[in-house]
Amino acid sequence: MKKRGILVSEFFEHLKEKLSLRLIAGKHGLSNRITVAELNRPGLALAGYTDYYASQRIQVLGKAEISYLNNLSSEECSRRLRSVFSNKVPCIIIARRIKPPVELIKVANEKAIPVLRTHYMTMKLINKATIFLEDRFAPAITINADHVEVFGVGILILGKSGAGKSETALGLVSNGHRLIADDIVKLKLTEAGFVVGEGSSMTRHFMELRGLGIINVQTLFGVGSVKERKKVELIISLEQWDPNKEYERVGIESEYKSLLGIKIPHLTIPVRPGRDIISLVEVAALNYRLKKLGINPALELNNRLLEVMKNKAFGGSSV
Repeated sequence: MKKRGILVSEFFEHLKEKLSLRLIAGKHGLSNRITVAELNRPGLALAGYTDYYASQRIQVLGKAEISYLNNLSSEECSRRLRSVFSNKVPCIIIARRIKPPVELIKVANEKAIPVLRTHYMTMKLINKATIFLEDRFAPAITINADHVEVFGVGILILGKSGAGKSETALGLVSNGHRLIADDIVKLKLTEAGFVVGEGSSMTRHFMELRGLGIINVQTLFGVGSVKERKKVELIISLEQWDPNKEYERVGIESEYKSLLGIKIPHLTIPVRPGRDIISLVEVAALNYRLKKLGINPALELNNRLLEVMKNKAFGGSSV
């Protein structure tokens, strides 16, 4: 069973440049595991109140915490640090590039707790680190699909093998839209309650096309043709045309598909020779945007027909 969380070494490598992090102590603890997305400022715990001390979180030391430690005697400082920074603490981050007391460096090396330092102010550090961790800990699934951005709308294209997902995505990119991922899409549920799709870092910007092989979309169509991630706002399923199946022709009733517990608008487009699937996907994206603005052509036509029938029933004009 895969363990929850990420290693401190992974956290450090991913944010080293972004947060200007430097490892200054506790290098033997880089294999410690971070299991929660929240960070903690241990000021109260250092002062002796440990009832609600969240030791499993990354501990952030700012100007207030370091100043407090510097005002203690060396013996008292060491005692409090050993008490508070148990082996459960994954790592410590010092903000504002403040020089830590020597007792902290000693305790961190003893207990194998990595100490990282950054020039960022405390709250900015916490915000950026929390965003990274929440993204890493978000519920996620990986599915076989294509993900594109069409007129600003994130569309997930589903279908069985050979349904034309990649070809449709390529045609959309040729029309000036953007590719997020081909074939394998990783979906994440964000804290804001919507689903975001992205491709694998290994295969990002590449497409596999039957008869052509592997192509690099960014190289062929330019940097504006690709995007790393996008919210999934509409799902389109491609399926071979079944003459015995009744397909939606009006669109009054909305259909939804659930992804990671979130209901997302869903359309089924039947595929057969001669149908311009690319244009249909583009129109679906534009129609979705209209509906978001409160404009529903199907309901508008339905209401118009009802008004005509009502006028006829009362002997009024049908015009």
